[in-house]
Order: sequence, then C-alpha cells, then structure tokens
Amino acid sequence: MRIRNKYLLVWVTLLGMALGSVRSAPAITNGQPDGTGHPYVGVLVFDVDGEPAWLCTGSLIAPTVVLTAGHCTDGAAGARVWFDSQVTDPNFPYGGGTSIEATAIHTHPDFCIGCARGLPGFDTHDVGIVILSEEVTGKGFAALPTQGFVDLLPMNTAVTLVGYGGQEQTRGIPPHRWLINISRYFAPAQLVQSNDRMSDEYIKLTANPAQGKGGTCFGDSGGPDLLGNIVLAVNSLVTNGNCAGVTYSNRIDTAYALAFIDSFLP
Repeated sequence: MRIRNKYLLVWVTLLGMALGSVRSAPAITNGQPDGTGHPYVGVLVFDVDGEPAWLCTGSLIAPTVVLTAGHCTDGAAGARVWFDSQVTDPNFPYGGGTSIEATAIHTHPDFCIGCARGLPGFDTHDVGIVILSEEVTGKGFAALPTQGFVDLLPMNTAVTLVGYGGQEQTRGIPPHRWLINISRYFAPAQLVQSNDRMSDEYIKLTANPAQGKGGTCFGDSGGPDLLGNIVLAVNSLVTNGNCAGVTYSNRIDTAYALAFIDSFLP
C-alpha cells in the first residue's frame, strides 16, 4: 500500500488505517533486513503539486525502467527512487543525494479503482512504470515472467516478498500505527491457489507470522513477489489493518501487463 500524506516521509511513523484501508498498498511484516539480497528493489517517493505525497516500492527491470503498482503511479506528477538497502540520505524524501529522479511516470491505461471483481472490489490493471533520468548499473535486474507462468505453479510455492514498508506496529492506546525506517526487508510467503474470480488477475499469498510467513503492509505497494528473481506479481492490497491473513498482488504474467511493460523496454 502506498502511504499518502505529504508529511509521511519524516522517518518516523507510517499513517495508519485512516489512509483508506485497501487504497494504500502494504509493507513487509515478519521479515528480515535484505542487505544486498535484492539490490534491484528500490523505494519510490511520488510527488503531487511539487511535494512528496506517498511512498511505494519498485523493481528495476532495465537500466532506466522501474516496475511498480498502478495505484502508486496514478495521479503522481513527479517521482524519485533510492536503491539503498537502508536510506540514510538527509535529503529524503526530496531529490538529491543518492536518489535518482524520474523523467516519466506511466500508469496502465485501464487502471481503475473500484472496478475489480472479487472480495474487496479494489482495482484492476494495477501496474505502473517509472522511467529514470539516468541508467542504474551494478544492481542487476528483476526478470519478467512468461505469460501464464503463475498458472503452472503448485499450491504452497515458496515466494519471496521484498519492500520498504512498515515492519512493526505500535501497541497500547489506539490508533495503532505502522512504523517505518525506510529499509529494504524480505520475507517468505506461500502461494495460495484459488479458483475465485480474482485469480486471473491477482495472486493470493499467506501472511501469517504464527506460521513463520511474512506479508506485505503499508509502504510495500508495487514491490515484487519473487520466485528467484522472477516477478510473479506486484503488491496491491491487504484485507485488514493488521496486515495479516492473506495479501493480494496484481499478476505480471497476464497479457495486458506484459504488453504494457514491454512497451517501455529498450
């Protein structure tokens, strides 16, 4: 989920559920610091009216091309990305320092909030692309799947979640808030096979810490769900404010997603 508030990015707390339940995209829970594990995954800050407005995660798929979620790119007038495993740039969330500015931001033309089928009626075509102003080298790239790749995977396939979102929730007197320190985390999850109406566009993943599974939460929107270095899907939504149970991610192995992404690749 993206964090949407121009004061969000002050290192301390992520805004809680007042940000609109599933309208924002999730963060890595029950995870570990990623270090150099996935250097091609970065944290994106998007601007509205010249000011930082929300935070998401994205994956470098070509030297100047970052893949993220459509609800991250939608409505943004500017953006920048950091690929540091822990962002300590004093300029954050503004430009300069170790950030790389975007020259263009693209949302799938059929992206739509409230148009999806299934449980939350969240969105559809939740895919976005950010074009960077300079090439990024030495970090490798996430790989795209072939069309229909997810349909070949068995139930309980191990998947790795990567993102910069909140990892810990405050306790005690409500409102409980998710804490974020702008660090890249990863966590294990498992693919939950289903034949519901959402399965042709979303994958469903476990997010149960009691079973040793990680999940996504606020700030992880657009981050990759990986099999090796193949992006199966990008994080889209959670179904509750505790970021537990199951999470949903927009599949990248669909014809519409691959065609959209390919149009920006060199």
